[in-house]
Amino acid sequence: MEQQAADVFLATRTALSQASALAVQYSFSILGALILLVIGWTLAGFVSRWAYEGLSRIHGIDETLARFFTNVVRYALLILVFITVLGQFGVQTASIIAALGAAGLAIGLALQGTLQNIAAGIMLLILRPFRVGEYIETSSVAGTVREIGLFATELRTGDGLYRLAPNSTLWNTPITNFSREPTRREELKISVAHEDDIDLAMERLMGLARADSRVLTSPAPSVFIDSLGDGAMSVTLRYWAKTGDWWLVSRDMVKRVKLAFDKNPAAEPDASDAAPPKKSNGKATAEKSTQTRQ
Repeated sequence: MEQQAADVFLATRTALSQASALAVQYSFSILGALILLVIGWTLAGFVSRWAYEGLSRIHGIDETLARFFTNVVRYALLILVFITVLGQFGVQTASIIAALGAAGLAIGLALQGTLQNIAAGIMLLILRPFRVGEYIETSSVAGTVREIGLFATELRTGDGLYRLAPNSTLWNTPITNFSREPTRREELKISVAHEDDIDLAMERLMGLARADSRVLTSPAPSVFIDSLGDGAMSVTLRYWAKTGDWWLVSRDMVKRVKLAFDKNPAAEPDASDAAPPKKSNGKATAEKSTQTRQ
């Protein structure tokens, strides 16, 4: 009986001694882990703020892109701190890194389409083929850009509809930006019968262009004979206007040409796309050669 009591006392004493040793050992590990976490968290916040301020100073870096790269840097540092903390407790960090790499590869394969949109969004934000408020057109979508995100771009179509376009569809196709350049050219064609006064018609077109203050003088407007048909000549008025004025100027010019040639007929509408040219019958109308949607 006494021997059993002595064995129990000895086992208890040994367990308490081992527990005390483990407590001392792991207390230092826990303290070191807490210090690493505090330092790592503070350092990640400082580095992320520094990266955000640095990216914000770079011309052409979008706010969305700057915040994205800042978050990537911050979370990468936090993951590194977490792995270092686990190493304080004797965990094999090499296996954790390998597991994280394998998990990242699996997630990348599963989210291949999403990652493709993110990559396209980053390139769109860096190269900036279009900005918010500009009107663009691709082979599949057209509209005014409302927001450029990492996954998709929001647009408002010409008829007031909301459209969400994945970034990969915008990046992999040619983009026409109608708002980027400060000036824009327009052409207006009319048909003049061979027996009519071609010089008078050309002077009248040039006068209408010069009379509109919104038509730019540099490059100067020009009028020329575009082609010859069996019964009429195609005369083209070419002029430039500011991009913001182009829409109204092009429509006003069509109306003014129509009224001018109705009052003093010397030309007829250009019907080359619909029917063979007709001889002048005393009245004329003018129409645009190309109609670009905006």
